[in-house]
Amino acid sequence: MFTGLVEGTVLLARKISEGAGEKFTFDLGKLADGVQLGDSVAFAGCCLTVVALDGTRADFELGSETLSKTTFRGIGIGDRVNCERSLQVGDRLGGHYVTGHVDGLGTVRQIREEGPWRFFRFEAPLHLLRQMASKGSIAIDGVSLTIVDADDQSFSVALIPHTLEVTTLGTLRVGSFVHLETDVLAKYVARQLEGRLPAV
Repeated sequence: MFTGLVEGTVLLARKISEGAGEKFTFDLGKLADGVQLGDSVAFAGCCLTVVALDGTRADFELGSETLSKTTFRGIGIGDRVNCERSLQVGDRLGGHYVTGHVDGLGTVRQIREEGPWRFFRFEAPLHLLRQMASKGSIAIDGVSLTIVDADDQSFSVALIPHTLEVTTLGTLRVGSFVHLETDVLAKYVARQLEGRLPAV
């Protein structure tokens, strides 16, 4: 379990094909502190398991299912991704509950700057948009954000300068793909309403 409060960005140091899957080595830097074999770590909002450790470097295995549902096939050596270690009992919960399971991909449709702030509008699959509401929570590439508005075509968020500076969201461009995870409560509500909504 995570909070969507990114602790920093980390470097992809190595990428090796393993049959239908791949093994990634991330240099965690100072975020390697306390990380142990078998721990869960979220990269761009996707929960992966530590399978080997070497100093500040940690290995993670990505299966074909993970690769098919994420943007990880397209990242290269030296690219940076948002990173958050798993929540511990007693930690402050400043974002919202994030499971680290990517629900789908969104696409940047529009970026509008207002002084140091930046407003993003994302296109997303309809079934995910129906789990979103104004002032609700959304995790974008692992970052907990508040939705400004949402309809059946897109949703928008407003990013403060700090978020733009300390996460990878500041590097997004129109057409960029991102990982989306909707709020877990919205999933349960949507499940209850499934029989009442037209099929999509």
